[in-house]
Amino acid sequence: MAIAIDFGTSNTVIARWNPVTQQPETLNIPNLSIKQSLNPPLIPSLVYVEDAVRGKVLVGQQVRDRGLDLSGESRFFRSFKRGIGASIPGFMPELDGQTINFEQVGKWFLSEVISQLSTTNPDVGDSLVLTVPVDSFEAYRHWLGEVCQALPVEQVRMLDEPTAAALGYGLTEQDNLLVVDFGGGTLDLSLVQLDKSVKNTTKPVGFLLKWGNKSLAEDSKQKVKTARVLAKAGQNLGGTDIDNWIVDYFAKTQGLAITPLTTRLAEKVKIQLSTQTQASEVYFNDETFESYELELNRETLENILKENSFFELLDESMTSLLQQARRQGIEVTDIDAVLLVGGTSQLTALQSWIHQYFEPNKVRCERPFEAIAQGALQLAQGLEIKDFLYHSYGIRYWDRRNKRHNWHPIIPPGQPYPTINPVELVLGASMENQPSIELIMGELGTDAGATEVYFDGDRLVTRRLESERTSVTPLNDKDGARSIAKLTPPGFPGSDRIKIGFQVDEQRFLRITVQDLLTHEILLENKLVAQLS
Repeated sequence: MAIAIDFGTSNTVIARWNPVTQQPETLNIPNLSIKQSLNPPLIPSLVYVEDAVRGKVLVGQQVRDRGLDLSGESRFFRSFKRGIGASIPGFMPELDGQTINFEQVGKWFLSEVISQLSTTNPDVGDSLVLTVPVDSFEAYRHWLGEVCQALPVEQVRMLDEPTAAALGYGLTEQDNLLVVDFGGGTLDLSLVQLDKSVKNTTKPVGFLLKWGNKSLAEDSKQKVKTARVLAKAGQNLGGTDIDNWIVDYFAKTQGLAITPLTTRLAEKVKIQLSTQTQASEVYFNDETFESYELELNRETLENILKENSFFELLDESMTSLLQQARRQGIEVTDIDAVLLVGGTSQLTALQSWIHQYFEPNKVRCERPFEAIAQGALQLAQGLEIKDFLYHSYGIRYWDRRNKRHNWHPIIPPGQPYPTINPVELVLGASMENQPSIELIMGELGTDAGATEVYFDGDRLVTRRLESERTSVTPLNDKDGARSIAKLTPPGFPGSDRIKIGFQVDEQRFLRITVQDLLTHEILLENKLVAQLS
């Protein structure tokens, strides 16, 4: 049986392919899924650590049922997906003598969800597709790969969330689809082209995390389809940020205490405003015996969003995406449909903003929760994903003018993979009798600034840092990995000594070939450096 998991910052959705109906269906996991009728079964992305040494945790709705999400304890975690793969300054709790990080919390969550899923669905061990944010850096994907190795599943694949959403809405007859995925922690925009005319008999791709004894393509009797991602843009901005802004507003105007409970009430007020023009929740402080009524209308919420540069961030992402599209000859009028997914996409302010760019009849928003998970199932039903590298990749060098290290791009963003011709670089020795040449390679973010993830009390916050320097995630900056060429005989300044060829293979691995120009010896051939995003 094919299973897809949309691991979200606020909620997680699990879907399976029903072999009888030949349709996707969203699964309800007893004790983990929210008991509600308005939305499909959602698993809150919550973790409470009972015993860190033994890895005993509670996850999902069972955390809320016991009121553990309102306790303010350091054993409770929410929005932890945002911290995975990021550098977290500030306090990280030590539980039961163990130092806890977000990677461990995320692993506990996914492992427990799949364990519970296996209990109710014994045949879950066939194939699994996991979805990832469009702007995920290498560290997140590497973490996900490590988690998958321990899962009792034969075959695991990974697919961009926006691409999965396009398939989940079932608009395979359209040409160009814009997916706006706005969840609890991230905003992702992706322009996807579904090419129904391609007749391709190769095996389905996507990024392979784990491989069993058989190909997913062998189980599919459907014709392979092709989805191509034309442009991407993203922000570390989500519904959690809006909840925090609302709480801050009530703290400023009413003196409301900022606690997990008041944050939860702010979220409820926000959700109500998606279907009504005014909303309210009552708060009672059992310590001071004071009560507050949290009242908010859509106009006030929109002002709160404006004060926090919400619409400026949206415009920034849309501008970036449309610029990428124009470079490929696609104008706004060429976009056939706009698909809204993620809980935050239900905000009327977000939908009004979208209508400034697109006609209302092009915008679809009726499947905000299920589209990603159910669309990801198509990967196991004969879909081929043709994607490009979202980030650029470069090498570190010493900038003599500014007296600091800087980065020189080698592989540009938007590069399709696998690459046909290698990118070549020639280097020489920098000192007398140099025994080897080291090279540090990195994943380059945007020049507009970096994103800082940090704790403000018990609140996990992400904020954008304006900077003139490129944000970089090094790929091989550790002992034993920097050296790419042992020079025999030693090198001397003044002449080229080695030639390096950079290539990206079909599995998105960066590989290098190094030739000694003095001895004509191949020092490294097609050596794996890192897996790219």
